[in-house]
Amino acid sequence: MAGRGRPVRSVRRGDRGFVTAETAVVLPALVLLAAMLIWGVLAAAAQITCVDAARIGARAAARGEADAVELARAAAPRGARVRLALAADTVRVDVDAPCAAPGRLGGLLAVRVGAMAVAAREDVLGGTTEGGGGPWPA
Repeated sequence: MAGRGRPVRSVRRGDRGFVTAETAVVLPALVLLAAMLIWGVLAAAAQITCVDAARIGARAAARGEADAVELARAAAPRGARVRLALAADTVRVDVDAPCAAPGRLGGLLAVRVGAMAVAAREDVLGGTTEGGGGPWPA
């Protein structure tokens, strides 16, 4: 009977520990990948916060509020730079913020995220009649 007896072992003694060695090599790469993915999500969140801060600042400046820059800075990420530019009929708010990577490589992998928002100035709008609407086009 050929099928009975001791099972044949296909694993040689020299192959033991390969799975442990492969895991030891792959595990740090997976941890690095997870850290970079988390950093990407944090950078995207900082970008969205910059967009919101620019929008808030532009709306406040368009209404003629004196504290538009402070409102934008309060809504912006920490360390953000807020700039306000007034034109004849528009306002523009630029928000730039640093987004450092986690860990010791934060300085090397830091990026800047930013956003810009433009709004029409409400204090210089003309051509409106009483009631807020302009004349109908002919």
